[in-house]
Amino acid sequence: MHEVGIMQEMARIAVERAEAADAKRIYVIRLRVGRLSSVVPEAMRFAHEVVTEGTIAEGSTLEIEEVPVRCYCEHCEEEFECGKSLFVCPKCDAFSRDVRSGRELDLVNMEVG
Repeated sequence: MHEVGIMQEMARIAVERAEAADAKRIYVIRLRVGRLSSVVPEAMRFAHEVVTEGTIAEGSTLEIEEVPVRCYCEHCEEEFECGKSLFVCPKCDAFSRDVRSGRELDLVNMEVG
């Protein structure tokens, strides 16, 4: 479960930034996770509880925004959300190599006090 390692690094960054801002506690950590990132949000939530124990982020809420996979079709000149037919334009059935979103794994922001 690589989510534990990822969450350890996210928590380390969050705590480091919060402490640099003289915060005493982290209440909420917000992540943006793309569907192509190979990260399971539920596993991230479990890992969050474990890796924040004993830190200023202990007891914080982890909010995860799941980002859909969006591609660009050169033929239609439009973006589309990839569904079951990954990377195939729903209008013209052309294969897209231009992935515009869905790979994100970002620490977006935090609420601290």
